[in-house]
Amino acid sequence: MTTWTLECSACVPTRTRDAEAFPGVCEVCGAPYLVRYETLPPPEAKAHLKGQRWTMWRYDGWLPLRDSEHPITLGEGGTPLLRVERIAARYGFDQLWVKDESTNPTGSFKARGLAAAVTRAVHAGARQFVVPTAGNAGVALAAYATRAGAEARVYAPRATPKTILEQIRAFGGDLMLLDGHIGDCGIAARLHAANTGAIDVSTLREPYRIEGKKTLGLELAEQLGWKLPDAIIYPTGGGTGLIGMWKAFQELKQSGWLRTPLPKMFTVQSTGCAPVVQAFESGAERATSWPDPQTVAAGLRVPGPLGDRLMLRALRESGGGAVAVSDEALVEAAHHLQVVEGIDASPEGGAALAGAVSLLRRGILQSHERVVLFNTGAGWLYRT
Repeated sequence: MTTWTLECSACVPTRTRDAEAFPGVCEVCGAPYLVRYETLPPPEAKAHLKGQRWTMWRYDGWLPLRDSEHPITLGEGGTPLLRVERIAARYGFDQLWVKDESTNPTGSFKARGLAAAVTRAVHAGARQFVVPTAGNAGVALAAYATRAGAEARVYAPRATPKTILEQIRAFGGDLMLLDGHIGDCGIAARLHAANTGAIDVSTLREPYRIEGKKTLGLELAEQLGWKLPDAIIYPTGGGTGLIGMWKAFQELKQSGWLRTPLPKMFTVQSTGCAPVVQAFESGAERATSWPDPQTVAAGLRVPGPLGDRLMLRALRESGGGAVAVSDEALVEAAHHLQVVEGIDASPEGGAALAGAVSLLRRGILQSHERVVLFNTGAGWLYRT
């Protein structure tokens, strides 16, 4: 039986609590809780994967799912890892891949995290959810809440792409539009949760979205034959994907599934909203909230991420870094992925490519290194 506890990511000495009730953030310091498993699958458990469906739940031994429970699922995960040789040749890479999360059920990587969070909350008795969103998280919550027979309230900035808003409504989400950015929506979501008892599944305000995002790393490791790349380039707003992957790699190494070094982790943000890049470059442990965030990449428009400390820790522990790219560069890169490789990249996916090119030109990445970019969502969701 899979058992786990919850561990505060900031308290010293480490504060823990049991996982019976559905938690929020640490009651003492307000930092996110992380899931810590009593045991992890041993290397011989790789044989178990051969009989599992190609979804993220094939890694059930690594996920917060008890033996008698069934996940709330739409078939999320199992996304392709695509070698992009023409793009690589154009920009000077020898070995370049794109992990294409646009093929998830709701069109983005958010499906992984919300599937895990809704599953855990429903098994704890939840029937109402709320989330602030820059777009894709709202689509995913609306779909998975409906799948679970529950209700979802979604707060989104009025400037969110129209197609994304239509998808939230199409999946039955109770959509509330606000002036301002996702931080303003977060305040409204927390107030709604306090007034109604709805479960707030905001980024890192519960511990299980990270566990779903962790499967990005587990899946990538399996697709590469349990040999990780030299570098991972990840577009970052709230940061659960980056944090989740770094957690996955550490757990895989701890349990003996990996013998190769862990990859350098790089975050990419827009120059119009780059709080993590600014903090990394200044040597700070926390990010300062970005004033007036502006970028066409809605998922990167997160001025004050709660997971800043965890992201910066992952970047520094891995020997990676952070880079900001202009909207012009990320839009052009997304277009190149579409017309050169046939990958329907979101603006955030374009940011990953633009960031990789910038890192290569600055000599931070080397042409011979094995590099994986993440396209975190579908380009069609951003078109009106």
